[in-house]
Amino acid sequence: MNQKLDPEFLVEMQRRMLRIRRFDERASKMVKRGAIPGTVHTSIGQEAQVVGATMALGEHDYMTGNHRSHGHPIGKGSPLGPLMAELVGKAGGVCGGKGGSLHLADFKVGSLGESGIVGSSIPIATGAALSSKVLGNGKVALAFFGDGAANQGCLYESLNIAGVWKLPVIFLCENNQYALSTPAWTVTSGVIADRAAGFGIPGVRVENGQDIMAVYDAVSTAVERARAGDGPTLIEVVTYRYNEHSEGLRLATDYRNADEKADWLSRDPITLHRQYLIDNGIATAPEMDQLEADVLAEVEDAVTFTNESPFPEPAIAFADLYTEPITPSKYLDPIGARP
Repeated sequence: MNQKLDPEFLVEMQRRMLRIRRFDERASKMVKRGAIPGTVHTSIGQEAQVVGATMALGEHDYMTGNHRSHGHPIGKGSPLGPLMAELVGKAGGVCGGKGGSLHLADFKVGSLGESGIVGSSIPIATGAALSSKVLGNGKVALAFFGDGAANQGCLYESLNIAGVWKLPVIFLCENNQYALSTPAWTVTSGVIADRAAGFGIPGVRVENGQDIMAVYDAVSTAVERARAGDGPTLIEVVTYRYNEHSEGLRLATDYRNADEKADWLSRDPITLHRQYLIDNGIATAPEMDQLEADVLAEVEDAVTFTNESPFPEPAIAFADLYTEPITPSKYLDPIGARP
């Protein structure tokens, strides 16, 4: 692990991983109780990959997400209250309750948005990187996507143009090894990171995505390269989600091997980093216990904030949306009947 990092920074990594874990655990319970409409996709088990990547970014850098993206803004420093309120659809949410779990964004921390459409946010991060280069503002963009998006054409279009124009963008594949219930090795040929060679850019595979510093080091190097004007990097992080694809989902068959899951559970990233902090004299066990209690209190405060926030007024349903003016001639046929 990187010994040059400030001890407070290393403790903050643990705090943000805990925030993601406890936030997602509470969101899972709320879905099952009917407090959150639809479902949510948690990052439980993937916290090292999320926080290692987001904390390697600068305060004003951009990022885009996917369907499993509560953790990304939390890793970047978003307060929990407005995020929880957004999941419930409350007016106090980061998007005023209009985005929900699948389409939230928090521009204050550079989160440009997420989407349930597989791979769709990759070109958005590429466009943000292009704007950074044109404006010369030094900002880097990072696109999170899963192994299920690794075979989408928009990824390769984005890799190509980013390589040609040397855009300051990082393409990070969160390879949790399953696209819903489809094992990556049954639909993806070769190593995802190796595909970078076809575009003349670096490809990095972090084999142990449960090691927060391994992820941090890989993304930090890519950020430095992008900020220096040397172009994009493709990073593949091998990690694992502990929960189902989405909360409340029940499949007819258990597609994951029990021994495989037990092995990954034994390498819980939060447990590993806690022990590292204690073993290296950065924090004591009582201090780590207090940190966990503090985070649980933050989550409770987020729930209170959500409960006290009103639902949006129906009158604002179409505010902030682009709508084409409707004229009768366009939507009525010559005899006045609707088509």
